[in-house]
Amino acid sequence: MTTPALHWDVFCRVIDNFGDVGVCWRLARDLASRGQTVRLWLDDRSALDWMAPMGAPGVEVRDWPVTLGDERPGDVVIEAFGCELPEAFLQRMAERQSAPIWINLEYLSAEPYVERSHRLRSPQFSGPAAGLDKWFFYPGFTARTGGLLREADLVAMHAAFDREAWLAGLGLQRAVNERVVTLFCYDNPALPALLDELATQPCLLLVTAGAAARQVQALLGPDLRQGRLRAHLLPLLSQPEFDRLLWASDLNLVRGEDSFVRAQWAGKPFIWQIYPQHDEAHATKLEAFLGLYLAAAPDALATRTRALWRLWNGLQAAPAQGLGAWSLLIQGHETATQWRQQLLIQADLSRQLLSFIANQG
Repeated sequence: MTTPALHWDVFCRVIDNFGDVGVCWRLARDLASRGQTVRLWLDDRSALDWMAPMGAPGVEVRDWPVTLGDERPGDVVIEAFGCELPEAFLQRMAERQSAPIWINLEYLSAEPYVERSHRLRSPQFSGPAAGLDKWFFYPGFTARTGGLLREADLVAMHAAFDREAWLAGLGLQRAVNERVVTLFCYDNPALPALLDELATQPCLLLVTAGAAARQVQALLGPDLRQGRLRAHLLPLLSQPEFDRLLWASDLNLVRGEDSFVRAQWAGKPFIWQIYPQHDEAHATKLEAFLGLYLAAAPDALATRTRALWRLWNGLQAAPAQGLGAWSLLIQGHETATQWRQQLLIQADLSRQLLSFIANQG
């Protein structure tokens, strides 16, 4: 698909845990790699110091809130996750001779409303944006959604990845029959039970910086060992290195939205800790995804996977026979691989955005 080079403004508020900026940085970088020019407006750019220390050609990071100078809105304006654009910028959008295409990029969900709401138009009848249209764009897992962020060279890079060489770069070498597990989580009461189970077989646990490292250190002590489990604490990783971490592991425990998507592209069994919501809406969201992900899985594996995910998210009590983490690690590869292949059939999010913009002209 040939698309003209356009100027994009992407606005993002960092709520917590830096997941929002993670998604928006990946989007900005991916659009720029496809010939687009992007200004990424952030109210907290600190995470980019470790997430994207080298920046990216074609992406300019701007501080928000900001007193606007002579900046004019670009051809496309993305309001990420309903972050509400500055009124002064909305006014300039309305004054632009050719109105920019205004997109509200929504949070990822597998719930049915996503297909119904994707690409809906919202005319603005009042306020500084009166006369403009805002379009709702929903990422998703089916053909009637906006797809997922996926770099054009992702599959080739994954295929060329050398796990043992990457681990050696960390000063690590797998022992005989040792499985590799990545842990990236929020505070989680189920972690002690998970460590107990992983410790029954040879396991190298790669622990991400932050909440995961703090909990593991408290549970395992200074030697970071329990039974046949040994843990290794990781520094903060750039996004490309985080992707390689997921590729290197046999089982990935991830959280939020960005790492959730990257775990699916890794094609390995994974467990998702969804961001908890006070109204329990996260439980519905979790079940909606499991319904898609496990649709073709063997019944016994699907049952065990559901129980493990619910337990990890505090939605189910621990079964007497254990969590089932090793069962998922050993038996879940075919399900994860098939799911990845199914997702690869879809056009990725950036491609769909570019196609949508081209059709608005």
